Amino acid sequence: MVSKFGIEHLWWQGDEIIRGIAIVLLLMSIASWIVILIKLIEIGRVKLQNRRVDVFWHSEDVIEGIEKLGNENDNPFAMIARNAHIAANHLQGDNSADNKKTQLHDKLDPSEWIGRAINQAIDRSVFKLQSGLWILASVASTAPFVGLFGTVWSIYHALMNISTNGSASLDQVAGPIGEALIMTALGLAVAIPAALGYNAIVRGQKIAVHMINRFAHEIHSYYLSGMRWKK
Repeated sequence: MVSKFGIEHLWWQGDEIIRGIAIVLLLMSIASWIVILIKLIEIGRVKLQNRRVDVFWHSEDVIEGIEKLGNENDNPFAMIARNAHIAANHLQGDNSADNKKTQLHDKLDPSEWIGRAINQAIDRSVFKLQSGLWILASVASTAPFVGLFGTVWSIYHALMNISTNGSASLDQVAGPIGEALIMTALGLAVAIPAALGYNAIVRGQKIAVHMINRFAHEIHSYYLSGMRWKK
């Protein structure tokens, strides 16, 4: 026997609006959990990659250090070191070239030119880390209202049943009221994990970005003074 207050009863007895709202909430929940898992994996990967930084600084040269950082396309530390190395070699090549034409970047000093290359790598890495957060923010802020709409719709049906039958017996209103309570609970069940996941991911991303920025400062200082930057 299917309970009048269960989700299965809600699905089979509800109209197209109620079913549509339930499907929307389900899709929002799936999307938010996918984003949470992906972002947690990305943050964890950055923390693991950060452990190779000390290995980088114990290398004999930059090329060897970049190889030890790893060849992953999503490795922000290898990307920063690679961009800085390419920018420095570009400057050295321009300075050694004869009769070279003046280019716009010739007006930049080495610090600005290398810093520009490093910032490009940082921007790409941070953008990748922060992409998708709008999904969690949207789900956390809208899911309760989607559930509330289902609640209002179910109560409306309960009132219509009372108006049609001319009585307000418990059997006539229990189903729609039960649907209303379930829709409210579903909206909260979708929104709360999204909000908690958003806060946890933002905190983890701040730590990851701090690691990336620190390594960027070290690389920038290395190419300008040959000394590792320390806080």
